[in-house]
Parts: sequence; structure tokens; C-alpha cells
Amino acid sequence: MSRAVLILANDFVRERAIKWIRGAPAGTRIEFKEPKRTLPQNDRMWAMLTDVAAQMKHCGRRYDADEWKVIFLHALGRETRFVPSLDEKTFLPLGFSSSDLSKAEMSELMELIAAWGAEHGVKFGDTEQAA
Repeated sequence: MSRAVLILANDFVRERAIKWIRGAPAGTRIEFKEPKRTLPQNDRMWAMLTDVAAQMKHCGRRYDADEWKVIFLHALGRETRFVPSLDEKTFLPLGFSSSDLSKAEMSELMELIAAWGAEHGVKFGDTEQAA
């Protein structure tokens, strides 16, 4: 087995993880992550980014929701870099994807968007908190 992901949802899965750890060769890498962000959190983030994109400019320019996501992820301290496209006419963002954020990280991102929006007069249509 070269890669595997287990979600510790019950005792059976926990026992499987323990068994794999006991049988893993030296040098095996194990990564523990908090639970991933929820779909309601993701929906709310995109609603917020859409509101920001519709109402705001940054450095005199409008950006779409995808571009604002990269801007806010960078502001949150996530690694983001840009590389030239194949035709060398534009740039593509590389780096941290919001799909890999934990619930806590997603909440932190939405708090940042909300705080920045409040400072800049953004009217958010979706004010309901996502769990």
C-alpha cells in the first residue's frame, strides 16, 4: 500500500489504523489532520466571495470569486504563488486549496472575509453561520 486515508469515524476504523501503524515499515509517513470543512461552510464561503466580487475592487480592479479566494487565502497566511500559463499571457495561482481546509481553518477564513468585508462596506446576503 503506497497511500491510504482513513477517517476515524468509529472503533473499527481506529483499530484498522492501529493495525496499519504496527505493521508499517520504518520511515513510513503518517499525517493527522482535523476534520475537513463542511459543505455548508463551503457554500457560505462561496456566497461571501461572490458578494465581495460583486461589490468590491482591489487596487482599482475587479476580481471574480475565485481570484478573491486566492487573495483571502494568501491573507490568511496560506502559501500561494503564481506561475505563467502555457501561452505566457496570463498567470495561474498555485498553492493551498480551500477543499483541504479543516473546519476550524474554514471558519477562520470566513471570519477574515467577514471582517475585511465589514471594514470595506460589503453587504453580505448570507449572514447565517455555517457549522
